[in-house]
Amino acid sequence: MVLPTFKEWIEKTFGASLEHKTTSRASLNVNDVPPSIVNEEFLQDLRATKISYSQDAEDRVFRAHGHCLHEIFVLREGMFKRIPDIVVWPVCHEDVVKIVELACKHNLCIIPFGGGTSVSSALECPEEEKRTIISLDTSQMNRILWIDEKNLTACVEAGIVGQDLEKQLAESGFCTGHEPDSMEFSSLGGWVATRASGMKKNIYGNIEDLVIHVKMVTPRGIVEKNCQVPRMSTGPDIHHFIMGSEGILGVVTEVTIKIRPVPEYQKYGSVVFPNFERGVACLREVAKQRCAPASIRLVDNAQFQFGHALKPQVASIFTSFLDGLKKFYITKFKGFDPNILCVATLLFEGDREKVLQHEKQVYDIATKFGGLAAGEDNGQRGYMLTFVIAYLRDLGLDYYVIGESFETSVPWDRVLDLCRNVKERIVRECKEKGVQFAPLSTCRVTQTYDAGACVYFYFAFNYRGISDPIHVYEQIERAAREEILANGGSLSHHHGVGKLRKRWMKESISDVGLGMLRSVKEYVDPNNIFGNKNLL
Repeated sequence: MVLPTFKEWIEKTFGASLEHKTTSRASLNVNDVPPSIVNEEFLQDLRATKISYSQDAEDRVFRAHGHCLHEIFVLREGMFKRIPDIVVWPVCHEDVVKIVELACKHNLCIIPFGGGTSVSSALECPEEEKRTIISLDTSQMNRILWIDEKNLTACVEAGIVGQDLEKQLAESGFCTGHEPDSMEFSSLGGWVATRASGMKKNIYGNIEDLVIHVKMVTPRGIVEKNCQVPRMSTGPDIHHFIMGSEGILGVVTEVTIKIRPVPEYQKYGSVVFPNFERGVACLREVAKQRCAPASIRLVDNAQFQFGHALKPQVASIFTSFLDGLKKFYITKFKGFDPNILCVATLLFEGDREKVLQHEKQVYDIATKFGGLAAGEDNGQRGYMLTFVIAYLRDLGLDYYVIGESFETSVPWDRVLDLCRNVKERIVRECKEKGVQFAPLSTCRVTQTYDAGACVYFYFAFNYRGISDPIHVYEQIERAAREEILANGGSLSHHHGVGKLRKRWMKESISDVGLGMLRSVKEYVDPNNIFGNKNLL
């Protein structure tokens, strides 16, 4: 597609020039890759199981990282100091049991690998790990084992990727509705292991609302419940030890999830507000009345401008004329300032008649807060922008622009303060750390609840003239996280903790809470077979 205003936006926002380009390495240099160190007796035992494995450099490097900025930077510029020594591909639950038993027998380290989309350093190998590291890749465990149409549940292998799961369920007329930004690549097991959230959680729920049953292989044996019922009162829910455990206790192999009939009707929408404060107040009211559509997301002005810069060239003069009319109506006739206004994108789905009633209810609320309906096209483009942004980072890196996203959840009465303070802190930190050009510091409110919301931040800056951009970036991100915590936000809403945020775990869940987590780890995995060092 031709994006007529994108180049101008990049140059204006970052002070970047398309004349100054930095290129990544075109291919992997095998000589840079740390050699594979594998226990020979373990290899003999593994061959006897007939489970596929590889010691190939490319296979190992591919599974040595997630998608944090510093990991992508290392891939472009150099090499990780420690990577998995061997990759194994189990095809079923029983294969995983065999691999875990062999790892225990030979005292090896296992790091589970799903879709590789982690943004919390969860997949990085601990540099000091001297044992053989096995990357247990679940991608071949990708089948739907059964669908129960009467109870609206499905039992699925944990390695299935989000978009494949939805596609296969749709063939039988069902869906899960779980749509994280990473659904093209992330896996069901990864969703469980990180306590994931999806863009349509208002209707379908977060992963903890969707899960009925989980089967997990640990060094102590298999964790599972005796029946697959919607609710139990049998002490603390063991599923809550598994969800969010981030690969430190074992491997999730099978998950029974709730499914729903594919919605009959789907409609996008959007609302323009004169400013961010009005938009937040509207989202708060929608949450209070419990009438949120499948997805409702509010982007601030900087993100609105970003989305606008990605608008493709219009196909006809008539469309261009209509766009001009809309712009004139909003800015001149209604008096909205294009440098302050913000936009909410909406997605409704379900029964056609109910969707249309629901849509009217939401737009009526928006009108009370000065909102103007801005059309279906803008809603759909805004919804898709989330998927696009992840790809843009690689483009930015080609032109000395580094960027990252991070998220939090926060009570309603702290949303505005937190958004303002964190964005201001990022700008201040960039200045203090010698960043020569003003950064992009922007946020959106992405998921709403009775008691608060999820806020998602993006920040990016031009690093020309900085000798160690990743170090500077990490200092700024750390300061932003400190600001989030100081403003009453959570450590994470759905990205998880990994190794990136674990320094704040004690502050987040208390000394005793951390002790409880350690006790579970020590009982389930006394020899630290699952030694990725996340969380603790």
